[in-house]
Amino acid sequence: MSGPTRAAGYPDVSSSSTSGFIPEIWSGKMVEKLYASTCFGEIANTDYEGEIKEKGDKVNIRTTPSITINDYEVGMDLNYETPTSEKVSLEVDQAKYFGFKCNDVDAYQSDIKLMDDWSKDAGKQMSIAVDRSILGYIYADVAAENAGATAGKISESYNMGETGAPVLITKDNVIDFIVDTSSVLYEQDAPEENRWIVLPVWMCNLIKKSDLKDASMSGDGTSLMRNGRIGMIDQYTIYSSNNMSHVTDGAAKVANVVFGHKKALTFASQMTEMDTLPNPNDFGKLVRGLNVYGSKVIDPNAIGHGYCAKG
Repeated sequence: MSGPTRAAGYPDVSSSSTSGFIPEIWSGKMVEKLYASTCFGEIANTDYEGEIKEKGDKVNIRTTPSITINDYEVGMDLNYETPTSEKVSLEVDQAKYFGFKCNDVDAYQSDIKLMDDWSKDAGKQMSIAVDRSILGYIYADVAAENAGATAGKISESYNMGETGAPVLITKDNVIDFIVDTSSVLYEQDAPEENRWIVLPVWMCNLIKKSDLKDASMSGDGTSLMRNGRIGMIDQYTIYSSNNMSHVTDGAAKVANVVFGHKKALTFASQMTEMDTLPNPNDFGKLVRGLNVYGSKVIDPNAIGHGYCAKG
């Protein structure tokens, strides 16, 4: 059966079907796909996600105070301080949605599930949008000692690049640069475990051409790519991403590389709406979903910024 004619611009998706759409189940699948296909799901913690019901919710986070260590002499009177736990607020102030329509004729004529195919793509596109949003701002929130030409809280000896003078990365110095970023974190006493660095594809290409081009040498016996993960170097899990911020500086296209510990960045997200509605203008359904989220750098000392161009 060839079916009815189609209005201009309306695609033929009759090789698929729409059976079994349940909003709650599909919403869960969306979130699973969202986290599984992004690097932000790996570099951020979700410790404070809690219950998010709508855009505008707030998650209050208590930080751990630093306790003062004093010298002691036998017989002296002890001083007792009152630790103050600062409160950081994670605003769930971002929202993204998708919406599409499915005609009843397509559902009738099809022989595979449309919803699974479309949920997979919607999850992928949502993850790209959220990734770009997060990677596009977090580099601006790092501690001053973790960026610039004199990075390093103690030594001030690591060049992370700055406006007008990005670090020029080649296959000969890419590993040195990564090790320098790690030293920046060491000078901030950031824990060794759960460290990460997100690099543009061209920098990962240089790693593969460097002395660590064998995946087994970087601590990962099977090479590329899972969630953009390409292995480990100097306590880092390395992630490759096309979604990070790039700027033009003179003749150079510069990547805003970010590196840090998982405690530095927190993320909270929830699919708050998943609806299927009758299409008022045609036979079939309208499907829409709303994802609300928020992210925040809650420990600027545990995250750093590299300003890098290809040399």
